[in-house]
Amino acid sequence: MVSQWFFWALFSAVFAALTAIFAKVGMHGVDSDFATLIRTVLIALLLAPFVWLTGKWSNPLTLPVRSLTFLALSAVATGASWLCYFRALQLGEASKVAPVDKFSLVLVAVFACLFLGERLNIREWLGVALVAAGVLVLAIKR
Repeated sequence: MVSQWFFWALFSAVFAALTAIFAKVGMHGVDSDFATLIRTVLIALLLAPFVWLTGKWSNPLTLPVRSLTFLALSAVATGASWLCYFRALQLGEASKVAPVDKFSLVLVAVFACLFLGERLNIREWLGVALVAAGVLVLAIKR
């Protein structure tokens, strides 16, 4: 049986794919940095009521300092990623930009092993290597 996380990850992939397509169309004639700001504001406006209505809201100041620090670092990394992603989408084709962006999968595997102590087996490393090879195939000009 497939674990529950797999379905959420699959939905994430579908929405990430739609993000690339919608952003590419929506950025026509719009600066990529400004487009990223619009996207970020809209995400906050959509998520805040969702969290509140589902009863998941709590005072963020009561979170442990370590959690706040790493969530802040994650926000900075996300913002930087989105700025770079939108700039790449503005300059390149979505069908090439999005797969190269997924090189993050390779980096997550490496970083998870280095910093989180996670271990991948040979089959999993083979999958990571295939993703890396796919990114290279797409990145190399003909």
